[in-house]
Amino acid sequence: MAFLLSLAFAAPCFFPLFLGSAFAPRPTSNIPSTLDGPFDPVTVPYDVALRGNAVDLPDSDPRVQRPVKAFQPEQISISLSANYDSVWVSWITGEFQIGNNIKPLDPKSVSSVVRFGRLSHSLSHRASGYSLVYSQLYPFDGLQNYTSGIIHHVRLTGLEPNTLYYYRCGDPSIPAMSSIHHFRTMPVSDPRSYPHKIGIVGDLGLTYNTTDTIGHLNHNMPDLVLLLGDVTYANLYLTNGSSSDCYSCSFSQTPIHETYQPRWDYWGRFMQSLVSNIPMMVIEGNHEIEEQAGNLTFAAYCSRFAFPSEESGSSSKFYYSFNAGGIHFIMLGAYVAFNESEQYKWLERDLAKVDRFITPWLIAAWHPPWYSSYRAHYREAECMRVAMEELLYSYGVDVVFSGHVHAYERSNRVYNYTLDPCGPVHIMIGDGGNREKMAIEHADEPGNCPDPPTRADAYMGGLCATNFTSGPAAGKFCWDQQPDYSAFRESSFGHGILEVKNETWALWTWYRNQDSTKEVGDQIYIVREPDKCPSRQMLPQQWIASS
Repeated sequence: MAFLLSLAFAAPCFFPLFLGSAFAPRPTSNIPSTLDGPFDPVTVPYDVALRGNAVDLPDSDPRVQRPVKAFQPEQISISLSANYDSVWVSWITGEFQIGNNIKPLDPKSVSSVVRFGRLSHSLSHRASGYSLVYSQLYPFDGLQNYTSGIIHHVRLTGLEPNTLYYYRCGDPSIPAMSSIHHFRTMPVSDPRSYPHKIGIVGDLGLTYNTTDTIGHLNHNMPDLVLLLGDVTYANLYLTNGSSSDCYSCSFSQTPIHETYQPRWDYWGRFMQSLVSNIPMMVIEGNHEIEEQAGNLTFAAYCSRFAFPSEESGSSSKFYYSFNAGGIHFIMLGAYVAFNESEQYKWLERDLAKVDRFITPWLIAAWHPPWYSSYRAHYREAECMRVAMEELLYSYGVDVVFSGHVHAYERSNRVYNYTLDPCGPVHIMIGDGGNREKMAIEHADEPGNCPDPPTRADAYMGGLCATNFTSGPAAGKFCWDQQPDYSAFRESSFGHGILEVKNETWALWTWYRNQDSTKEVGDQIYIVREPDKCPSRQMLPQQWIASS
């Protein structure tokens, strides 16, 4: 077991123009805004023809086969640090192994070097980082073990804002360097500067539906991508490569929930064309738990991605924050302690440091939704909501993104299940295209309200959801009609694009896979009203002390 993890983590883990105008009048279009709300609930009927090709790409697909030899870099990706002046470059060298007699590679045998610069023919800067190998081990007869290739993470510093950089990564001494890639840094943190487009996806997997989602996302040319958990669905597989749309239905007799780790490598290869040039920020989902020997979890998630945890004052890769122009993003962990926990204390510190005159927009993201009217995973994250909602509300979070439920739903502004003009807009977008079935049943439909005990999730604090004590659903566990907090819901695969226009207006657009790349499935302007809804950062200190 000594070779389970050979690494030097930065944080412990187991268990186009960017500028927007400073002031903009209300856009002269027919697009609604949150100023027009709250809206009457809308449900788009499910189209049975839209199941799509929810079949995983096979290992024979050229897009997932190893494109390099020896120790040439592959699965190259970019992620942000806490501010514009730094990014992370990650990649893998060497081949993974799976079987009964695996021997982990030595992460010190290959250097972690990035050469970069503002000219493609003159990469005059050099940065070095660290490398690691992780293993997924099962102490049961007949189950195969896995060990990864060498994973490299290098942090580039001293970067200029809103600037195009070119880079190569690898080990120049072998030599084994990649071809030239590029990325653009985020704009400076300022109320007048924003990324042009931010792509939002969740619950991707690696199916033919996924390829449609990523193809449409690429067409929209985002400057940044948020992935809201449930990355590869490698845990729908046994270690021998057999798989099912429903693991518990097909493999209920396995001694442990197995995974087929090569699916992570396939996913990294498929995604490289996007994420080697566009930074992607990831937060964990339940499909990343991946329990193994010694009760270790989240090994692949923690090892394969670089996170700005240390830079944002977090001691964990499960929660962190970063700035992108005039937006402060907070990524929270739903599968680690959140009630009076280190995560909660970190969140308090992080929120208290946000200057809304520099980063007016405050956006939070995590995997399971707090406000979903679908039967699937209905109110499973109630413990997290009870623990954290009041804190986020008091600091005036503007938008919350989540996934987990394989459908799309946008809320009215809401707080504690009550329509509130100062509450955030919750957007659930777990419709990236994975192979599990699409969520189509709503908890408010006759016969669909789940029994409360079935909503308990040990990884999310157990059972906290009870019957409502007030409002239209008082005395009941579910509404008997679409809840008033639910403004729009539809069961289709797709992705979203957020375009922050200035310090008070942002355009949200949801695109469906079955449509043309320009056709809109849902669209609204989200409007901040800081004068109407002052946050804790903008109140006099004596008010905060007495609250």
